[in-house]
Amino acid sequence: MHKTILITGATSGFGKAIAETFAAAGWNCILTGRRAERLKEISENLSSRFGVKTLSLAFDIQNKSAVFNAVAELPADWQSIDVLVNNAGLALGRDSFENASLDDWDTMINTNVKGLMYMSKAILPLFIKQQKGHIINIGSTAGKEVYKDGNGYCASKHAVDAISKAMRIDLLPHHIKVTAIHPGAAETEFSVVRFKGDENKAAQVYDGYQALQATDVANIVYYTANLPEHVCINDLTVTCLAQANSFYLHK
Repeated sequence: MHKTILITGATSGFGKAIAETFAAAGWNCILTGRRAERLKEISENLSSRFGVKTLSLAFDIQNKSAVFNAVAELPADWQSIDVLVNNAGLALGRDSFENASLDDWDTMINTNVKGLMYMSKAILPLFIKQQKGHIINIGSTAGKEVYKDGNGYCASKHAVDAISKAMRIDLLPHHIKVTAIHPGAAETEFSVVRFKGDENKAAQVYDGYQALQATDVANIVYYTANLPEHVCINDLTVTCLAQANSFYLHK
Protein backbone atom coordinates (compact mmCIF):
# COMPACT_ATOMS: atom_id res chain seq x y z
CA MET A 1 0.00 0.00 0.00
CA HIS A 2 1.38 3.37 -1.04
CA LYS A 3 1.94 6.03 1.59
CA THR A 4 0.77 9.61 1.02
CA ILE A 5 2.56 12.91 1.61
CA LEU A 6 1.09 16.43 1.45
CA ILE A 7 3.59 19.17 0.59
CA THR A 8 2.89 22.90 0.71
CA GLY A 9 4.81 25.22 -1.60
CA ALA A 10 5.48 22.37 -4.02
CA THR A 11 5.99 24.39 -7.20
CA SER A 12 9.71 25.07 -6.74
CA GLY A 13 12.75 24.75 -4.48
CA PHE A 14 12.54 22.44 -1.48
CA GLY A 15 8.89 21.58 -2.09
CA LYS A 16 9.40 20.40 -5.65
CA ALA A 17 12.52 18.42 -4.70
CA ILE A 18 10.69 16.79 -1.77
CA ALA A 19 7.85 15.78 -4.08
CA GLU A 20 10.29 14.22 -6.57
CA THR A 21 12.18 12.35 -3.83
CA PHE A 22 9.07 10.84 -2.27
CA ALA A 23 7.41 10.05 -5.61
CA ALA A 24 10.57 8.24 -6.73
CA ALA A 25 10.21 6.07 -3.63
CA GLY A 26 6.61 5.21 -4.48
CA TRP A 27 4.72 7.72 -2.32
CA ASN A 28 1.49 9.28 -3.56
CA CYS A 29 1.70 13.08 -3.44
CA ILE A 30 -0.72 15.90 -2.66
CA LEU A 31 0.91 19.08 -3.92
CA THR A 32 -0.21 22.57 -2.99
CA GLY A 33 0.85 26.00 -4.19
CA ARG A 34 -0.43 29.18 -5.77
CA ARG A 35 0.57 28.47 -9.38
CA ALA A 36 -2.10 26.12 -10.73
CA GLU A 37 -0.49 25.46 -14.11
CA ARG A 38 2.89 24.78 -12.53
CA LEU A 39 1.29 22.40 -10.02
CA LYS A 40 -0.50 20.52 -12.79
CA GLU A 41 2.71 20.21 -14.79
CA ILE A 42 4.69 18.86 -11.81
CA SER A 43 1.88 16.47 -10.80
CA GLU A 44 1.59 15.00 -14.29
CA ASN A 45 5.35 14.67 -14.54
CA LEU A 46 5.60 12.77 -11.25
CA SER A 47 2.75 10.44 -12.19
CA SER A 48 4.22 9.58 -15.58
CA ARG A 49 7.80 9.16 -14.31
CA PHE A 50 7.13 7.20 -11.14
CA GLY A 51 3.69 5.65 -11.56
CA VAL A 52 2.30 7.22 -8.40
CA LYS A 53 -0.98 9.02 -7.82
CA THR A 54 -0.86 12.81 -7.49
CA LEU A 55 -3.39 15.45 -6.50
CA SER A 56 -2.73 19.16 -7.02
CA LEU A 57 -4.52 21.79 -4.93
CA ALA A 58 -4.01 25.41 -6.00
CA PHE A 59 -4.58 27.97 -3.23
CA ASP A 60 -2.72 30.63 -1.24
CA ILE A 61 -1.75 29.32 2.17
CA GLN A 62 -2.27 32.83 3.59
CA ASN A 63 -6.00 32.41 2.94
CA LYS A 64 -7.46 30.63 5.97
CA SER A 65 -10.76 29.64 4.37
CA ALA A 66 -8.99 28.38 1.25
CA VAL A 67 -6.75 26.12 3.37
CA PHE A 68 -9.60 24.63 5.39
CA ASN A 69 -11.86 24.25 2.35
CA ALA A 70 -9.13 22.44 0.40
CA VAL A 71 -8.64 19.91 3.19
CA ALA A 72 -12.37 19.52 3.87
CA GLU A 73 -12.96 18.77 0.19
CA LEU A 74 -10.28 16.09 -0.11
CA PRO A 75 -11.72 13.01 -1.88
CA ALA A 76 -12.22 10.06 0.48
CA ASP A 77 -9.36 8.09 -1.05
CA TRP A 78 -6.95 10.98 -0.33
CA GLN A 79 -7.78 11.44 3.35
CA SER A 80 -5.30 8.87 4.66
CA ILE A 81 -2.24 11.12 4.83
CA ASP A 82 0.99 9.92 6.44
CA VAL A 83 3.16 13.05 6.30
CA LEU A 84 2.49 16.79 6.08
CA VAL A 85 5.45 18.92 5.05
CA ASN A 86 4.89 22.58 5.87
CA ASN A 87 7.36 23.92 3.32
CA ALA A 88 5.61 27.02 1.96
CA GLY A 89 7.52 30.10 3.10
CA LEU A 90 9.56 33.05 1.93
CA ALA A 91 11.75 35.99 2.84
CA LEU A 92 11.01 39.45 1.48
CA GLY A 93 13.55 42.26 1.68
CA ARG A 94 16.59 42.67 3.86
CA ASP A 95 16.25 46.07 5.47
CA SER A 96 16.92 47.66 8.84
CA PHE A 97 13.92 47.57 11.16
CA GLU A 98 13.05 51.25 10.69
CA ASN A 99 13.17 50.92 6.89
CA ALA A 100 11.46 47.54 6.51
CA SER A 101 8.22 47.27 4.57
CA LEU A 102 5.07 46.58 6.58
CA ASP A 103 3.66 44.73 3.57
CA ASP A 104 6.72 42.46 3.51
CA TRP A 105 6.31 41.77 7.23
CA ASP A 106 2.63 40.92 6.74
CA THR A 107 3.34 38.54 3.87
CA MET A 108 6.12 36.73 5.76
CA ILE A 109 4.10 36.35 8.96
CA ASN A 110 0.95 35.34 7.09
CA THR A 111 2.78 32.73 5.03
CA ASN A 112 5.57 31.42 7.26
CA VAL A 113 3.63 31.42 10.53
CA LYS A 114 -0.12 31.64 10.05
CA GLY A 115 -0.15 29.53 6.88
CA LEU A 116 1.82 26.79 8.63
CA MET A 117 -0.58 26.88 11.57
CA TYR A 118 -3.66 26.85 9.33
CA MET A 119 -2.43 23.87 7.35
CA SER A 120 -1.45 21.90 10.44
CA LYS A 121 -4.75 22.66 12.16
CA ALA A 122 -6.71 21.60 9.06
CA ILE A 123 -4.88 18.28 8.73
CA LEU A 124 -4.86 17.36 12.42
CA PRO A 125 -8.40 15.88 12.56
CA LEU A 126 -7.29 13.32 9.95
CA PHE A 127 -4.13 12.49 11.91
CA ILE A 128 -6.00 12.28 15.22
CA LYS A 129 -8.64 10.00 13.70
CA GLN A 130 -5.98 7.56 12.50
CA GLN A 131 -3.87 8.08 15.66
CA LYS A 132 -0.72 8.61 13.67
CA GLY A 133 0.90 11.11 11.35
CA HIS A 134 4.02 13.18 10.92
CA ILE A 135 4.26 16.96 10.62
CA ILE A 136 7.56 18.21 9.21
CA ASN A 137 8.05 21.97 9.46
CA ILE A 138 10.71 23.61 7.30
CA GLY A 139 12.32 26.31 9.41
CA SER A 140 15.66 28.05 8.96
CA THR A 141 18.91 28.84 10.71
CA ALA A 142 17.26 32.29 10.90
CA GLY A 143 15.01 30.67 13.49
CA LYS A 144 18.03 29.89 15.64
CA GLU A 145 19.96 33.19 15.51
CA VAL A 146 18.88 36.71 14.58
CA TYR A 147 21.08 38.48 12.04
CA LYS A 148 21.27 42.12 10.96
CA ASP A 149 18.43 43.29 8.71
CA GLY A 150 16.63 39.97 9.07
CA ASN A 151 14.00 41.25 11.55
CA GLY A 152 10.68 40.08 10.08
CA TYR A 153 12.02 36.89 8.50
CA CYS A 154 13.98 35.87 11.60
CA ALA A 155 10.90 36.54 13.74
CA SER A 156 8.77 34.31 11.52
CA LYS A 157 11.26 31.45 11.60
CA HIS A 158 11.76 31.75 15.37
CA ALA A 159 7.98 31.32 15.52
CA VAL A 160 8.23 28.13 13.44
CA ASP A 161 10.79 26.82 15.93
CA ALA A 162 8.51 27.58 18.88
CA ILE A 163 5.37 26.25 17.17
CA SER A 164 7.16 23.00 16.34
CA LYS A 165 8.16 22.51 19.98
CA ALA A 166 4.62 23.30 21.12
CA MET A 167 3.12 20.85 18.61
CA ARG A 168 5.49 18.10 19.73
CA ILE A 169 4.31 18.50 23.33
CA ASP A 170 0.60 18.94 22.64
CA LEU A 171 0.29 16.12 20.11
CA LEU A 172 2.03 13.43 22.18
CA PRO A 173 -1.30 11.80 23.23
CA HIS A 174 -2.22 11.33 19.56
CA HIS A 175 1.01 9.56 18.52
CA ILE A 176 1.82 12.31 16.03
CA LYS A 177 5.45 13.00 15.18
CA VAL A 178 6.65 16.59 14.77
CA THR A 179 10.00 17.42 13.20
CA ALA A 180 11.49 20.85 12.55
CA ILE A 181 14.24 21.03 9.92
CA HIS A 182 16.25 24.26 9.80
CA PRO A 183 18.34 24.65 6.63
CA GLY A 184 21.06 27.25 6.21
CA ALA A 185 22.01 28.87 2.90
CA ALA A 186 20.43 26.90 0.05
CA GLU A 187 20.65 27.72 -3.64
CA THR A 188 17.00 27.89 -4.69
CA GLU A 189 14.62 30.69 -5.76
CA PHE A 190 14.74 31.89 -2.13
CA SER A 191 17.09 34.84 -2.69
CA VAL A 192 15.48 35.83 -5.99
CA VAL A 193 12.18 36.16 -4.13
CA ARG A 194 13.84 37.93 -1.19
CA PHE A 195 15.43 40.52 -3.50
CA LYS A 196 12.26 40.80 -5.55
CA GLY A 197 13.55 39.48 -8.85
CA ASP A 198 17.09 40.92 -8.72
CA GLU A 199 18.92 37.83 -9.97
CA ASN A 200 22.38 39.40 -9.81
CA LYS A 201 21.94 40.33 -6.17
CA ALA A 202 20.54 36.88 -5.44
CA ALA A 203 23.48 35.13 -7.13
CA GLN A 204 25.95 37.02 -4.96
CA VAL A 205 24.50 35.32 -1.87
CA TYR A 206 25.87 31.97 -3.09
CA ASP A 207 29.10 33.23 -4.65
CA GLY A 208 32.34 31.64 -3.49
CA TYR A 209 31.11 28.48 -1.77
CA GLN A 210 28.94 25.41 -2.37
CA ALA A 211 25.53 26.05 -0.82
CA LEU A 212 22.95 23.42 0.05
CA GLN A 213 20.82 22.25 -2.85
CA ALA A 214 17.10 21.53 -2.72
CA THR A 215 17.78 17.81 -3.16
CA ASP A 216 19.98 17.82 -0.04
CA VAL A 217 17.09 19.04 2.08
CA ALA A 218 14.65 16.69 0.32
CA ASN A 219 16.84 13.71 1.18
CA ILE A 220 16.91 14.78 4.84
CA VAL A 221 13.13 15.16 4.90
CA TYR A 222 12.82 11.68 3.40
CA TYR A 223 15.13 10.21 6.03
CA THR A 224 13.20 11.75 8.93
CA ALA A 225 9.89 10.52 7.49
CA ASN A 226 11.06 6.92 7.14
CA LEU A 227 12.37 6.13 10.59
CA PRO A 228 10.76 3.42 12.77
CA GLU A 229 7.41 4.39 14.30
CA HIS A 230 8.89 4.83 17.79
CA VAL A 231 11.66 7.21 16.57
CA CYS A 232 11.12 10.95 16.08
CA ILE A 233 13.74 13.54 15.17
CA ASN A 234 12.42 16.61 16.93
CA ASP A 235 14.81 19.29 15.71
CA LEU A 236 17.53 19.32 13.07
CA THR A 237 19.76 22.17 11.87
CA VAL A 238 21.60 21.58 8.59
CA THR A 239 24.07 23.77 6.71
CA CYS A 240 26.57 23.31 3.94
CA LEU A 241 30.16 22.62 4.97
CA ALA A 242 31.15 26.27 4.45
CA GLN A 243 28.53 27.58 6.88
CA ALA A 244 28.54 27.18 10.67
CA ASN A 245 25.41 29.18 11.51
CA SER A 246 23.66 32.42 10.55
CA PHE A 247 26.84 34.43 11.14
CA TYR A 248 29.82 32.36 10.04
CA LEU A 249 30.34 31.55 6.37
CA HIS A 250 33.70 30.72 4.83
CA LYS A 251 34.20 31.75 1.20
